[in-house]
Amino acid sequence: MVCQACGNPVAAEVRFCTRCGAQIVTAAPVPPPPPPSAYPPMYAMQPPRVQRHLQTLGILWCVFGAYRVIAGLIGIVAMRVMSERQFNHYGWTWHANFHGLFWPPWVTAFVPLVLTIAVVTAGLAFLVGYSLLARRSWGRVLGIVVAVVSLFKFPLGTALGIYTLWVLAPAASGAEYEAIAE
Repeated sequence: MVCQACGNPVAAEVRFCTRCGAQIVTAAPVPPPPPPSAYPPMYAMQPPRVQRHLQTLGILWCVFGAYRVIAGLIGIVAMRVMSERQFNHYGWTWHANFHGLFWPPWVTAFVPLVLTIAVVTAGLAFLVGYSLLARRSWGRVLGIVVAVVSLFKFPLGTALGIYTLWVLAPAASGAEYEAIAE
């Protein structure tokens, strides 16, 4: 140790300098450095990626499900309206059949199929949204599967599918999701 007043070297157990008589102040012990963070320093203050994006992702899937329901209803009403109005020799008339002016009669056989697909995809979107918001253990796998399928529904389904895969698909995301899943 060294005297802070005159710079004279002194022993560690001495309380006063033998040269100038100044009181020797011992330095406080240096605390050990904090343990290293599990995440890089820029992410040390933020929660992990899956936890940050999970609620947003769940809400977006529920909104996408509602969009699918509304779009399906509008499509059914539009198909019904276009199929009922036909032109005959008396002019424009309304008919109760489902064969329209805009498509041949065999196209109407696909209406139940289109309706079923719309209902199933909307139901899956709601189920993914619920499972992510409720943090169900099976929600990540279902979210990845439905995200891959929704990539074909351009543009909203594609964007939501890419976002979902970015959040949930990496292996590190699987460990994070299992840690917070119920």
